[in-house]
Amino acid sequence: MSSSEAEADVPTTNGRETQVTDEEQIEAENYKTEANDCFKRKEFLRAIDLYSKAIEVNPYVAVYYGNRSFSYLKTESFGYALTDASRAIELDRLYYKGYYRRAAAYMSLTKFKLALKDLDTLMKAKPKDKDARLKYQECNKIVKQQAFAKAISVDDIDKTSLVDQLDLENMVIEDEYVGPSMQNDTVTLEFMTTLLTAFEKQEKLHRKYAYAMLIKMKKILEELPTLVDITVPDHKKFTVCGDIHGQFYDLLNIFKLNGLPSLTNPYLFNGDFVDRGSFSVEVILTLFGFKLLFPNHVYLSRGNHETSTMNQMYGFEGEVKSKFSAQMADMFTEVYCLLPLAHLINNKVLVMHGGLFSRDDVSLSEIRSIERNRQPPEAGIMCELLWSDPQPAPGRAPSKRGVAIQFGPDVTNQFLDYNNLDYIIRSHEVKADGYEIAHGGKCITVFSAPNYCDQMGNKGAFITLTSPGLKPEFTTYEAVPHPDVRPMAYANALLSLLAG
Repeated sequence: MSSSEAEADVPTTNGRETQVTDEEQIEAENYKTEANDCFKRKEFLRAIDLYSKAIEVNPYVAVYYGNRSFSYLKTESFGYALTDASRAIELDRLYYKGYYRRAAAYMSLTKFKLALKDLDTLMKAKPKDKDARLKYQECNKIVKQQAFAKAISVDDIDKTSLVDQLDLENMVIEDEYVGPSMQNDTVTLEFMTTLLTAFEKQEKLHRKYAYAMLIKMKKILEELPTLVDITVPDHKKFTVCGDIHGQFYDLLNIFKLNGLPSLTNPYLFNGDFVDRGSFSVEVILTLFGFKLLFPNHVYLSRGNHETSTMNQMYGFEGEVKSKFSAQMADMFTEVYCLLPLAHLINNKVLVMHGGLFSRDDVSLSEIRSIERNRQPPEAGIMCELLWSDPQPAPGRAPSKRGVAIQFGPDVTNQFLDYNNLDYIIRSHEVKADGYEIAHGGKCITVFSAPNYCDQMGNKGAFITLTSPGLKPEFTTYEAVPHPDVRPMAYANALLSLLAG
């Protein structure tokens, strides 16, 4: 059996089969077989539903939980994947796939020490298994790297900006370079159109110009508040895009459908510009370029993937190192910490990447006061702005992702009433149609990366708002072809080993 397939083994039940009739065992196995077929077709949500039915009929089979855990990993429900893998191990300590799945969930949540513990268990149980040893060694390498980085780190207050270490003036532009050029370190519309054409042909921007853009972005972002106020004049439109995730050719398609950013065509890109897709460098330099060209008409919000640990795991750091340098990867990290966390449109629509909060009394003033120039904490309102998700049920629940919370329609309504808002727009989740209207129209999700990771089959979407009503209008689209570079090509090797 390939490691990329759901497990089809005869289930073990540790003697609990006496609690389930023969007919129920057969019924559960049929559900599992059908779920496995869905998994192979990459119909992961349907597979989850069928594995859940198998578990309802026979809750004593480790494989069912292990397979559902794998499906949850594919849909980025890392918290649920962790719970299922742990349950599988409880049912059968010799079900080694459970340790793999749990380690993958821990890795996805950047809990490397806990992942290492499961991989250590595997290696001791299977000392001659080269695959287990390789995964252990890769994870151990990350744990040691993190320990070293922590040991040599200094407080943020004492850190010297990488900008101060750059000698931009003496960076040489080689004679053979024929790509886009900035005159007097200034981004112009001509530069941007040339840049888009070059990136579409898979040509590179010279590192001197990329550094110049980062330096300018840092200066612009340092002047911005954590919550940015946007005014859309009457009878003017405003476009909100969700996750792009390094899918540069789909970003170009958005511009073909809706026009390039301009003084009369403003945009808000709502986080997760990078990672997973293997053209993240092209995406982020394009967005930064338009922000520099139209600083008051292009808005960029931080997502949970504009963070160092996610970039280390999901490809952006590796991509920047491959296309430029480790120093530039560090500079992107520095700039990302300055991105605003939310935007308020005409004092009526709040836009953030993730969602709402574990408390009822969070005000816009409190959001404005967040000290954002850091890596996000594991809890609290900064974390929740980047990570939370809506749920249909009222109240709050632990997150399916294992980070932040899930919030119901009552939580949304209470927050809107408390802050005198009409509705919220957020991103962060793949949706089949590229968008979803939830909580009675008060919570809208927009996701702009179609056929996410070349496997989800979803549409992408963007939202157009027109003042004064700000009624959301949705445009959906399919994925467009891209060069033959697979998603996650630059991701951490261990993540691919565990999740493949």
